[in-house]
Amino acid sequence: QFQLVESGGGLVQAGGSLRLTCAASGRTSSNYALGWFRQIPGKEREFVAVISWSGRTYYGDSVKGLFTISRVNAKNTVYLQMNSLKPEDTAVYYCAAARVFYSDSRPDPYEHWGQGIQVTVSS
Repeated sequence: QFQLVESGGGLVQAGGSLRLTCAASGRTSSNYALGWFRQIPGKEREFVAVISWSGRTYYGDSVKGLFTISRVNAKNTVYLQMNSLKPEDTAVYYCAAARVFYSDSRPDPYEHWGQGIQVTVSS
């Protein structure tokens, strides 16, 4: 069974940084693209970033230049470094896995999802 577990969330002041970690386990494949989405209650899930097995990346417009996605294939782990955080970055952040890398913001290609982790940015 494919599992994704997020960690590293919490409360941070505006302008601060956080690094989220997502560990994949179970029937994993290093060829999976790994991505991050976020969601605020009452709103649609928003694409944040995705990285392919080879390191190709694609970012949502709202986080370009502020967030960095990376991965360590040997550890089946993906990271999201979030800098210059703003109150509007407050959301539940989800890790997701797709068989194919897409330069696309749609959640449809992602087959596996983590439970999500809260990130709160105070003003």
